[in-house]
Amino acid sequence: MYSKAVLDNGLRVIISPMPHSRSVCLAVLVGTGSCYESQREAGISHFAEHLYFKGTQRRPTAKEISQDIEGVGGIINASTDKEVTIFWCKVASSNFLIALDVLHDLLLHSRFDSKDMEQERKVIIEEISMNLDIPQQRVSILIDELLWPEQPLGREVAGDKEAVTSITREQLLDYVARRYLPGNAVLSVAGDIQHEEAIAQIEPLFNKWAAGELVTGYTTDDKQTAARLRIEPRDSEQAHLCLAVQGFPHSHPKRFTLDLLSIVLGGGMSSRLFTEIREHKGLAYDIHSYTDHFLSSGSFTIYAGVDPKKLQIAVAAILDEVSKLKKGITPDELSRAKELLKGRLQLRLEDSQNMALWLGSQEILRRHILSVDEVISIIDAISADELITVAEELLKTEHLNLAIVGPVKEEQALLESLRI
Repeated sequence: MYSKAVLDNGLRVIISPMPHSRSVCLAVLVGTGSCYESQREAGISHFAEHLYFKGTQRRPTAKEISQDIEGVGGIINASTDKEVTIFWCKVASSNFLIALDVLHDLLLHSRFDSKDMEQERKVIIEEISMNLDIPQQRVSILIDELLWPEQPLGREVAGDKEAVTSITREQLLDYVARRYLPGNAVLSVAGDIQHEEAIAQIEPLFNKWAAGELVTGYTTDDKQTAARLRIEPRDSEQAHLCLAVQGFPHSHPKRFTLDLLSIVLGGGMSSRLFTEIREHKGLAYDIHSYTDHFLSSGSFTIYAGVDPKKLQIAVAAILDEVSKLKKGITPDELSRAKELLKGRLQLRLEDSQNMALWLGSQEILRRHILSVDEVISIIDAISADELITVAEELLKTEHLNLAIVGPVKEEQALLESLRI
């Protein structure tokens, strides 16, 4: 499915030929994000990602960077998360060299111009304001703060306005020099291309990326001894809630078991939450559950938007469904969850962008890539008893975290209702 090479400077290159495709996607994944920032640097990873697109020595403006890709019908973008920053470009396979040149130029020759930085600072502050205005976004920020209080993993990726306002160019250049290193990066390529052809073009360009010494790891404390509640009052039509517990990291042997448990509870329109909370009780339009996995931690989260007048009823109904997970999983539920997880994975990987990101993410986060067949074998081997064991391990009253954004006042009553 893929081949791997390591350049002299430590950059790992993953190539996944997809001869049936007419496209090729290149993704550079850097092992940096908000988890690696100090409190004083909060938001600097996201700030740096924005500035990489503002101009290089050869392409002095953002327009020149984007038009070289859009001019051949391609797409270029980037994203910053808690542990990884990704720069990717997808083009018709005949334009592979153009995409490679632009990504190389962007990553190795960005100017980080002072004027661009001041202009982009305003843009990022507007992005932060936008996220604060969107209740679904805001409640996801609050639940992370509850799960990992006063820790890098609990911080919002974009930072806050105060921190972003204070970041200097010197700070940003120092951060980039510490984190943007070839030994802390993966170049993943998927699509209509062969290994030898890709490496021959990649090596001369990316071997010029200077190596350096990397400081790894960040602090995480998952200890929780009592249920936590956080409410942000807001005049809105709905109350948006996230109910979450600690989960498992990437490397945990039970991570796929937890993923299956999440599907049984809230994955799709045949899940327990959708069937009971929406279809039978009519308490929510959007209700679902999901998992997140990180290097040393993880989470299992339920989201719902409900009528504020029925908030307590909805929370009680959700907790009831959560509690029922420990009582048993039917063979039909387990089979459906397995097929959904396997099917969605295989459908997703028909696309060159998804394949490049899937392989690259495994390599940058775990330094080990599971093939599709290996993942399917792991999923097929999971039993209903294993799901119940995970439910009993994680789903406890003292592990619960509830974040709410909306016109809510009954704080004490909600806190007392957090029982399973």
